[in-house]
Amino acid sequence: MAKVRVNCFSISLDGYGAGANQTLENPLGARGELLHGWMLATQTFRAMVREEGGTTDVDDRFVKASFDGVGAWILGRNMFGPVRGEWPDETWRGWWGDEPPYHCDVFVLTHHPRASFTMKGGTTFHFVTEGIHAALERARAAAKGRDVRIGGGVATIHQYLRARLIDEMHFAISPVLLGAGERLFEDINLPVLGYAVDERVATELATHIVLRRNDT
Repeated sequence: MAKVRVNCFSISLDGYGAGANQTLENPLGARGELLHGWMLATQTFRAMVREEGGTTDVDDRFVKASFDGVGAWILGRNMFGPVRGEWPDETWRGWWGDEPPYHCDVFVLTHHPRASFTMKGGTTFHFVTEGIHAALERARAAAKGRDVRIGGGVATIHQYLRARLIDEMHFAISPVLLGAGERLFEDINLPVLGYAVDERVATELATHIVLRRNDT
């Protein structure tokens, strides 16, 4: 059965899923790039950015698995870019260059309408103004029986968690401290929402935790 899932979402030891003060020059916020050190050396990630080599260890296994079986994505507006408010024009087309890593339909949550567009590699961005349930309905239809991946950010994961719409989540806890930013589990009671730890794997650069909802 198709799932709604979160994968490879990095958090700091002090609980932050993103740094403070996101800008065009600093898309992950202050010190936010430190969260993802475990991923950058993996073979799967390096292939995504068109580089050769890389590790094929446990960290790489989690990155590779995060794309397996995914038929559509949902992103919050901040995950798409730094533009706030009304779209001033359509020049901003994401953080990832001409060929984003998704290669499928991606639904961006926003309050401001914008026309869909397709990029190299088969990624089509759609902009959803009707809320999280409408985005999920459209993503499931686009996924055609495959999984829907919630890419983040923190606020988007919070919304889907509180609505009990996420079946499983993989977090990579990085051994870094951010000190400020967006707390992933702020006011979130995971046991009450039905989640329990299903898998835990420690590597040199991260501790991987997989949570699954016990009613799925």
